[in-house]
Amino acid sequence: MPVNTKAIKRRIKSVSSTKKITRAMEMISAVKMRKAIEAAINTRTYATLAWDLLVKLAKVKKDNLVLLEVRPVKKLLVILITSNRGLCGSFNANIIKKTAAQLADPKNISRQRVENGHLEPANIVEVDVVGVGKKGADFAKKMGYNLIASFSDFSDTLKLNDVLPICKMVIDEYSKKNYDKVVVAYTDFKSTVNQVAKLRQVLPISELDLEKMITDLGTEIAEKNKITELELDNYIFEPTQDDVLEIILPRLVETQIYQATLESAASEHSARMIAMRNASDAASDMIKELTLTFNKARQAGITQEIAEIAGGAAALE
Repeated sequence: MPVNTKAIKRRIKSVSSTKKITRAMEMISAVKMRKAIEAAINTRTYATLAWDLLVKLAKVKKDNLVLLEVRPVKKLLVILITSNRGLCGSFNANIIKKTAAQLADPKNISRQRVENGHLEPANIVEVDVVGVGKKGADFAKKMGYNLIASFSDFSDTLKLNDVLPICKMVIDEYSKKNYDKVVVAYTDFKSTVNQVAKLRQVLPISELDLEKMITDLGTEIAEKNKITELELDNYIFEPTQDDVLEIILPRLVETQIYQATLESAASEHSARMIAMRNASDAASDMIKELTLTFNKARQAGITQEIAEIAGGAAALE
């Protein structure tokens, strides 16, 4: 059966147009990724110092601080951070799969750590979800979880003010004891080709989880921001130590959620850049194969025409 060269040419033109789009998206994602990585790295210093200060203050005074209060978990709130759009490889699939696996048996992530570091059994009865990004909200609706809020209108350059409504809602709900534990599910940015889906406890504020999050920032960052042990007895707190902690603890929750969104943003743009690069490479390979097929078909057509002319000339002799 003869090959339709016109159809091949249309296919080559179509793939070439797609390649231009994926190449442009790759370049845009690369620019956004660099900005997101810079923002995430810049806040890591503040986050590390804030966590270190909190641990030291919390060792001195823990009584009557609701954000440090550990209680049996009967209701769990999950902040699921995903993207608004697709075309970012396995970015959304990884964090959604990780969250779904944990929520399949929520008692694993609902156990609370007591003073001696042991985990006490959880008696969870309900799970609610806050979707940060349309993909996470869609997942919660599809799986039948109670979606209490959805946030998706963020600027390309993520600012702290963008996540403050989320933080305020979470802090208020926990302070009112509507939830006994709050967990954030996000994608931790390790490198351009390596992003890891993780779930971390946000409330009650846990020294162990803070230590894990500081470790996740990388040994280089941790060493760079290592500070000398503070002798808190040498300081006078104004107005009081409790008042200082009442102000610092909400800021720390905001920092954790903001850092998680920045890490996820950097991971998203990195994953999209890699996905678009792979798509561009695949388009290039397809164009080469289609060009080869087109040349073969054209050569076969020329050969057939020559054979027909030669045959006709021989018939006239």
